[in-house]
Amino acid sequence: MAKLYAKAHHPEEWLEMISLVRDIGFLLVVSWFFWRTISEFRQQFMTRDTRSDSQVDQTTIDALCKLGYLLVVVITLITFLQTIGISISGLLAAGGIGGIAIGFAAKDILANFFGGLTIYLDRPFSVGDWIRSPDKDIEGTVEMISWRHTRIRRFNKNPIYIPNMLFTTIAVENPSRMSHRRIRETIGIRYADLDKMAGIVSAIRDMLQHHPEIDQSQTLIVNFVTFNKSSLDIMIYAFTRTRVWEEYHHVKQDVLLKVGEVISALGAEVAFPTQTLHLATLPEPQST
Repeated sequence: MAKLYAKAHHPEEWLEMISLVRDIGFLLVVSWFFWRTISEFRQQFMTRDTRSDSQVDQTTIDALCKLGYLLVVVITLITFLQTIGISISGLLAAGGIGGIAIGFAAKDILANFFGGLTIYLDRPFSVGDWIRSPDKDIEGTVEMISWRHTRIRRFNKNPIYIPNMLFTTIAVENPSRMSHRRIRETIGIRYADLDKMAGIVSAIRDMLQHHPEIDQSQTLIVNFVTFNKSSLDIMIYAFTRTRVWEEYHHVKQDVLLKVGEVISALGAEVAFPTQTLHLATLPEPQST
């Protein structure tokens, strides 16, 4: 009876419009629900991992959330077009030529998109990593990875914005993922201390082998390597246990100070550039 009453008192166009508005409203509510669910998932995951003191892979979380947002938008758009009576297959067929033209015009945008996708899949670096490239003047801390560009903060605090497609063509170093930090120094002593060289090399090697911050499982080299122009050079090659930049320099300072103590204790001195002039004959003194 209610249906007959509605038909008798309302035109069919109004009933169709009401049905269309209802369907679109339901679609928007469902889409908004999934959008909010993704946002809440991201926020809850980040909060939970921060409280548990575990490392949060922000790159992976951002990639999954952005992919979720993209799926919500695409599915909502397709469903909306179907709801208002537009055929998707016909639209795709009609827009084929236009799509090709747009594709050529937006090739850089697409290249950046796939470059960002490569970063998300291969994960050569993550947000918070220190990276640098030997091919380009790029070095700093990764602050953000979007689908179009990556923002890097230089050590002088200036931001640089790198198109993602660039990372598919250049080599990228990630010092944040190094296993150790290396100490590689050349120490020179005087030629006058050649007879003390063997004792100095042995004492420095013994000091490094008993240093608590030097990793003994890695390569450790202390050798007399070169008769240089004004010094006898000793090469020191070792790896620290720490990877932290500030701690590494404290360890390196301690090693160099101990090397200086070893050289002084054996009665030798660190060399500095000097020249010795040999004269075949001495000039006759002039009488006044």
